[in-house]
Amino acid sequence: MTESFAFGGSIVWNPTPEHIEHANLTAFMRAYYIKDFEELMQKSTRDVAWFTDAVLKFLDIQFYEPYSKTVDLSRGIQFPKWCIGGKMNIVHNCVDKWTMDGGRRTINTSGADVVNGQSSAVIFEGEEGVTKSLTYAELYKEVNKAANALRSLGLGKGDAVGIFMPMTPEIVIALLAIAKIGGIILPLFSGYGAGAIVSRLADANAKALFAADGAFRRGKSVEMKSIADEAAEQVDSLKHMIVLKRTGQSINMKEERDHWWHELVDAQSDIAETEITSAEDPLMIIYTSGTTGKPKGAVHTHCGFPVKAAQDMAFGTDVHAGDVIYWMTDMGWMMGPWQVFGSLLLGATMFLYDGAPDFPAPDRLWSLVEKHGINQMGVSPTLIRSLIPQGDEHFRKHDLSSLKCFASTGEPWNPDPWMWLFEKVGESRRPIINYSGGTEISGGIVMGNFLLPLKPCAFSAACPGMDADVVDENGMSIRNAVGELVIKAPWIGMTRGFWNDKQRYLDTYWSRWENVWVHGDFAAIDTDGLWYILGRSDDTIKIAGKRLGPAEVESILVRHKDIVEAAAIGVPHDVKGSELVIFAVTRPELSPTDALRRELIEMVIAEMGRPLAPKAILFVSDLPKTRNAKVMRRVIRSAYLGLELGDTSSLVNPQAVDEIRRAK
Repeated sequence: MTESFAFGGSIVWNPTPEHIEHANLTAFMRAYYIKDFEELMQKSTRDVAWFTDAVLKFLDIQFYEPYSKTVDLSRGIQFPKWCIGGKMNIVHNCVDKWTMDGGRRTINTSGADVVNGQSSAVIFEGEEGVTKSLTYAELYKEVNKAANALRSLGLGKGDAVGIFMPMTPEIVIALLAIAKIGGIILPLFSGYGAGAIVSRLADANAKALFAADGAFRRGKSVEMKSIADEAAEQVDSLKHMIVLKRTGQSINMKEERDHWWHELVDAQSDIAETEITSAEDPLMIIYTSGTTGKPKGAVHTHCGFPVKAAQDMAFGTDVHAGDVIYWMTDMGWMMGPWQVFGSLLLGATMFLYDGAPDFPAPDRLWSLVEKHGINQMGVSPTLIRSLIPQGDEHFRKHDLSSLKCFASTGEPWNPDPWMWLFEKVGESRRPIINYSGGTEISGGIVMGNFLLPLKPCAFSAACPGMDADVVDENGMSIRNAVGELVIKAPWIGMTRGFWNDKQRYLDTYWSRWENVWVHGDFAAIDTDGLWYILGRSDDTIKIAGKRLGPAEVESILVRHKDIVEAAAIGVPHDVKGSELVIFAVTRPELSPTDALRRELIEMVIAEMGRPLAPKAILFVSDLPKTRNAKVMRRVIRSAYLGLELGDTSSLVNPQAVDEIRRAK
């Protein structure tokens, strides 16, 4: 049984005629005589082969040998093969081709837009104030040097290489160099401990690791090399480590194994051949944490993840050649490689920032927009909630006219911070392109765009090509009610399975209904056709038969002026099945009181009804989160109940777990 769903309210943003005329989506639809977005969705989901071929052409994905067939489903919907017989390397499309023939005109922008070797590919700023930029021609040469460095160490096609570095230009160079030689990229979160690195490198049999001496965070040098050393000693297959001097702090270098970037890479020739790979050769393994067991290694190919990333970036955030896109992320999360591949395939410029977004002052983020002319900026709801109490003066002092839109992924929004960003910072004219999918998706299942209206916290539609639906407990489509998010047709970005674990892949996504991908999110589609993601299925709370999404409860608490963020979990109850426990984070200068707790409980009762009154509201200083600022409710629940935590390697703040345990 499903419950009535009401969330989001009225439409607050509509695209202007200029938005629609200039949109990549409009150009794509006109090229194929498609009259509107509804027809695009119907055609793209009913004929995935046609749509995929059209996207490959729209993005100008070039092949050394053309594919004979777009998709082969002979092994079942769970294991499609794409671009059959095609030979290509995604690095040719990201970098090489822009430096050839004096520049190439893009096909997804106006005729005035030209990408060539002198166009900006990367702009970087470090927390300490250093800046650097690379043109496409400069990036091409640096990638060639790094590729030659890898080859000089005996590395080549099929070899897995890890990346454990801060977000500097060198991390982009390293990622592309691994792909250029036909290797397999293993992106690792820069905040990992040694154990998390070991499990991932060992699982993929990694031969080498890109590392750094450290990074800057809040004015201090954070050492990273000793963590890389501890991990490397436990991975028998790992023979080489290439180390970037980022902070200049003193570190140990192991003879024969360790090589300084500036000594090994910078000494190489800037001419290098790009390995010719099959379209379906492995490009990257990105590990994601499961509820239990070891991390899952999502396998992605040259013609998979990058194509989906660029498609979503073009159709959702409407990135054109020459635009500057910045997504606050780490290379260890999918949005890092997503930004690299997507921006370069579109001839755009990626912006990288290595540091805290509110240091040395809360206006740092907005100063980056003004200084570097950022056009599309990806943020998290958690970051926005933390900036609101700092005051409006911090964004008002900066010229934000370059911004075309905001974007967001990783966690559900609450209405109040969404409206603050939209109305105040965005002046009610810049859309917030909400984006939700996952590592295994290579991007989004649902997303906003520049053709459709928006409500607070909502997604305009499913992404083109994604045959998504919301279904009830029997797998039947439902509207205006909470259900399970599913996908009913393959797409080019879907993971090719989990590394060395075929059965776990099938069990995770394909075991509930035949030939239906069950994503593990609760979602809803309202009467106007807008979508909402309401948290993970295993996060959802059912009290006396009523299904309750955590975000719905959390939204109530964060409306209170003294609450920065909240996390709701369900705990066992003999009669009701579950009862509600909420963890709340107050403003830093505030000491929580019983009076505040009672006030918050009454707010929940007033909005949700007394049957859904919380068992407890507990105050903590922080909530366990990933680098993408995703609140890990399963970890909160396990810690509170004294259960096994499962994989916690993705947590950026593991100390928060201990506080949850003590909060009784």
